[in-house]
Amino acid sequence: MSSIAMTPVPIALPTVTKITSVAPSSGPISGVDAVVIGVASTTEAGPRLVGDAQAFAGDRAATLAGQLGKLGFKGKSCSVLALPGAENDPAPVLLFVGLGEEPEQGFKPETLRRAAGAATRAAGAAEHKTVAVILPTSTAETLAAVTEGASLGAYAWTAYKTKDTTTPVAAIQIVTAGDAEVVRRAEVTARRVKNARELVNIPGSDLFPSSFAQHVVESAKGIEGVKVEVWDENKLRAEKMGGLVGVGQGSVHPPRLVKVAYTPSNANAKHLSIVGKGITFDTGGISLKPSPKMWEMKGDMGGAAATVQAVLAAAELKVPVRVTGWLCLAENMPSGTALKNGDVIRQRTGTTVEVHNTDAEGRLVLADGLAVAQASATGYGTEDAEPDLLLDIATLTGAQMAALGTRTAGLMGDDKAIKAVERAAAASGEPFWAMPFPEELLEDMKSTTADLKNIGSVPYGGMLKAGVFLQQFAGKQGNWAHLDIAGPAANSGAPWGYTPTEGSGFGTMTLLKVAEQLGA
Repeated sequence: MSSIAMTPVPIALPTVTKITSVAPSSGPISGVDAVVIGVASTTEAGPRLVGDAQAFAGDRAATLAGQLGKLGFKGKSCSVLALPGAENDPAPVLLFVGLGEEPEQGFKPETLRRAAGAATRAAGAAEHKTVAVILPTSTAETLAAVTEGASLGAYAWTAYKTKDTTTPVAAIQIVTAGDAEVVRRAEVTARRVKNARELVNIPGSDLFPSSFAQHVVESAKGIEGVKVEVWDENKLRAEKMGGLVGVGQGSVHPPRLVKVAYTPSNANAKHLSIVGKGITFDTGGISLKPSPKMWEMKGDMGGAAATVQAVLAAAELKVPVRVTGWLCLAENMPSGTALKNGDVIRQRTGTTVEVHNTDAEGRLVLADGLAVAQASATGYGTEDAEPDLLLDIATLTGAQMAALGTRTAGLMGDDKAIKAVERAAAASGEPFWAMPFPEELLEDMKSTTADLKNIGSVPYGGMLKAGVFLQQFAGKQGNWAHLDIAGPAANSGAPWGYTPTEGSGFGTMTLLKVAEQLGA
């Protein structure tokens, strides 16, 4: 099928919320519409103002806590209550946010991240444009979490609204005695997560392989150490990328492979390579998906979105690690030229795969991506040396949600890489759960016609079988992990914590943290 010329709506990323830090010792807070105050719940004495909020309220702390109790506000985690400020208060509105019960070791960073997000989202809904945030920030970890949460909670998806009623918070002051550099780095992280959200939310009419690729090219301009390379459909055929070519052959929008690489000044830096699934719209192909909620498949490129934003964040923050992202971009459509059930494709490694279900397409494009991300010595890789860590991230299987729900991602692979991701995820507040690789599952992925088939015959363990399939293309270096983010990549329910409805940007913070910890 020949491609057609289409002019998409320009991809506009969200308005940047200005984040600054203000030391409590620098004088009274001023010039804000609302002040966010943290409240802990106690079983006996009722709600209690915490941290610098006690100092901010001074003699009124007990009175305010008493008022909250009378209004039934118990300080439950992420609950929010607004009260009018007194005459001498720095803002006309005091916005109280619950933190739950305070552990002996203090509030966890993720508790604070979620509370900060809930508070700034409530502030935006009330059209408060400037907000000061007073939450516990006694460590670098809690300060980063509060900053990230406050910024992420201020996000609003409005790109296609002609009569928008949502006013995102424009400026946030983090009241802290902590290091302003921690705030700056956390702001970069949050901004990149919000950019990933925006990409997930853009409809397939505007975000397709070539426009996504062009967006990456434009986004990387001016960022030191970043280079972008794009393989078009002709290059993909020449490079024997049978998975990407096959999945994309039914669409008027040809597939693309985008390499976005950050190289730090340290020539001996370790190397993290990330392969991101980027199906810009997934109908299921000939194995057509059910029509209800198919519109959500505009977000089947959440892995690629997280990948590119993590690479660019690492470059902005000058992380001393080489980070390479491989975006496997295709649109999975039914047509007269589309892949058919029973077709056999040849992956870049030479492995043949019989397609039993065209809706199991993500693993086909990732298999090619994993191959090129390896060392050239393999015969199909393109790197000068094997990456220290090789990750792939994808909205891969509905089975992931069946097993782990919509907020916890699946994690599979080699022990070394799993531990690296688990450590980074714990610091980022993004939940992952390591899953097994039972060796008998590979037998169910073997084909009588080709080397492999893309789904198993037994309809159980779909998440694990997808991982086992990818394992066949990840090499034998013991450095690979697969991140299945099908559930948490988008939120189809009400917003919670710092997570909005629709695209969440999930995975971006974990990937960035993996890079930071690899370079530590």
